[in-house]
Order: sequence, then structure tokens, then C-alpha cells
Amino acid sequence: MSFVRDTVTVFEREMAPTWRNPFGLLFTMVQPLLFLYLFGPVLSGSTDLGGAPWEWFVPGILIMMCLSGPMMAGYTLLVELIGGSMERMLVTPLSRTAMLVGRTLKEFVVLLAQGGLLIGLAIPLGLDLHLPGVLTGLALLIVFGVGLGALSFVLAIVSAPGGELFYAVTQLTVFPLLLLSGVLLPVDAGPAWLQTAAALNPVTYIVEAERALFTGAFTTPAVLYGTLAATAVAALGLTLGTRAMRRGI
Repeated sequence: MSFVRDTVTVFEREMAPTWRNPFGLLFTMVQPLLFLYLFGPVLSGSTDLGGAPWEWFVPGILIMMCLSGPMMAGYTLLVELIGGSMERMLVTPLSRTAMLVGRTLKEFVVLLAQGGLLIGLAIPLGLDLHLPGVLTGLALLIVFGVGLGALSFVLAIVSAPGGELFYAVTQLTVFPLLLLSGVLLPVDAGPAWLQTAAALNPVTYIVEAERALFTGAFTTPAVLYGTLAATAVAALGLTLGTRAMRRGI
């Protein structure tokens, strides 16, 4: 019960700025919405995407939001580490693990709200809503996002107090992960080296799983591979994050 109480305390603390400034949450949606309304119609008439265009495109935008949101979640922790407010939290009896779980739960809620909004806006554009598949896809997205958020917190802890390492790693990894996962364009027509790099990218399998789920194809191997990849990222992030919190900052 103490751990649950501490987790709720940290979650409420992390959510407070979002409740006070909901426009900040909407501001982070500007780029995904631009892609949805300006880039999506370009692909809507394509027949080379291996399926319905909007069921192919929307999952990619959701993954893009996941990489640009939870992956940058450690920035707030880094600011607290530099400013000294995190040190004041560490002298409290709060559970170190609860500090990590509460923060990742905040990313969970934000990602779920953003994903639901994007899907709702995509339906009038032509997205065919397969509700069980979409709900399963959101669950998979959240597992992946929680893992990315935890890894981002670990990176922030390692980068303190300067922070240069955090900025360098995030800036150097986000775009390669996006481009090599086929989020916006399929990589099947690319050269062999590009397809090999995409095959080594775990995000590729999560994107393919999301696209399969959005069409209601639960039994395809892509769903299994994507689930394994998302679970591995979540397990790695939570394990390293818990160790980092318990070890001390």
C-alpha cells in the first residue's frame, strides 16, 4: 500500500503541470496533426502500401508521437536534477521505484490521450476503425512508450549534471529510428543496406505490428514480433530505470 500511495503521489505531481496548462499538451500535437492532414492525403491514393492507406499511415504517426514524446520525457527529470528539486525529493521517504513508476504512468496517460485524439481525427479522413485491433494497438503502443520513457529517465540520470549526453543521444537516435522503421514511407523498395538496417531496428517490428492490428489481423507473425520487441524495450527500460533510482542519483 505504501508503494501504491507513493506512486500515486509522484503521478499527481507529474500530472499537475499538464492539468494547469493543457495547451502545452495540444502544442505537442501540432507536428503529428500536420503530418496527418498534409502528408496523409498524399498517400491516400497510393496502392503500393500493402493495405488501406490510412490504416497504414496512422499507426506510423502514433509511433512517431511515441518517439518524440516518451523518449524526451527524461528532459523534465534532467531539469529537476540540474535545478536541485530532485534532491529534495530524494530525502523524502518516497520509494525510489515509485518515483520511476509514477513518472512512467504520467507518460502512459498522456500518450493514451494523444493517441485517442489522433485516431478520432483520422476517422473522418478515411480511417476504417477496427475497434478491437485499434485498442490492442494502443495497448502495444503504451507498452513501448513506457519502456522508452523509462530509458529516457535513465539517460537523464546518466547525463546529469551537464545534460549534454542527453541531448546528443536523443537527437542522434530519434530520426534514424524513425526513418529506418518505415513510419512515413515503406523501406521495401530501398537498397539492400537500408533494408538490413531496418531489420535491425526494433521499432520496425512495432510499426508493422501496429499496422497489422489496425486492420484487424491479429494472427499475423508481425503482431508477435512487434509485441516481443515492445515488451523487450519496456522490460529493459523499467529494469535499468529501477536500478538507477535505487542506486541513487
